[in-house]
Amino acid sequence: MWSNNKVLAVIPARGGSKSIPRKNLAQLNNVSLVGRAIKFALSLTWVDQVILSTDDEEIADEGKIYGLHVPFMRPKEFASDTSNSIEMWRQVWLQSEVFYGVRFDYSILLEPTSPLRNIQDIEKTMQALTFENHASAVTVSQTPAHYTPHKTLVIESSGRVNFFLNGGINHSIRQSIPPYYHRNGICYAVKRNTLIEKKSIFTDDTIAVLIDRDVVNIDNPIDLKLAEILICEKEKLKGD
Repeated sequence: MWSNNKVLAVIPARGGSKSIPRKNLAQLNNVSLVGRAIKFALSLTWVDQVILSTDDEEIADEGKIYGLHVPFMRPKEFASDTSNSIEMWRQVWLQSEVFYGVRFDYSILLEPTSPLRNIQDIEKTMQALTFENHASAVTVSQTPAHYTPHKTLVIESSGRVNFFLNGGINHSIRQSIPPYYHRNGICYAVKRNTLIEKKSIFTDDTIAVLIDRDVVNIDNPIDLKLAEILICEKEKLKGD
């Protein structure tokens, strides 16, 4: 059981965002996205420490409102649009070990922009990582058929449209398209050796954890509206 090991939860929340200004502070049913992620992380009783990784003082203050001590800020070199998530996560992990005097065996990354996670998602991810002894685990959702490579089009310099894949027209029938998957941001989980020593998240031993329900990875304003609808529907079902 991973609860016998030390687990670090990291919530990445930089201040800059082009799609939605101050995205991590955007409100969803009167709670900021970063606040939701923090409340969720603190509810995981088997997590030893929760760290908010931010370069932004306002986001750090938001973390404190929701009960987090924010012992250090994210360096600017890990906070730009082009920053590498591996380097960011690794830097937070190592700095946390120094600050708390603890060697963490595992870490999970919980992106605030994926607010529809539940405890079962995270425990399922940790089970896949630890019980099956993989290097890392990542939650995924099945990609809708109309967003798959077989349905994707390109516009050539002449203005003419063509299929992205050769023979794409032969897969115009939805049932003939093979399943594709995409990361949904619900959870990434890694062993210490994978991230700290090998400097990797995705390896040839990364296991997929399928989330088989509607979730939203918030990237633009309409995603916020959709997340609100799904949360309201979930609350309505609880009430029934």
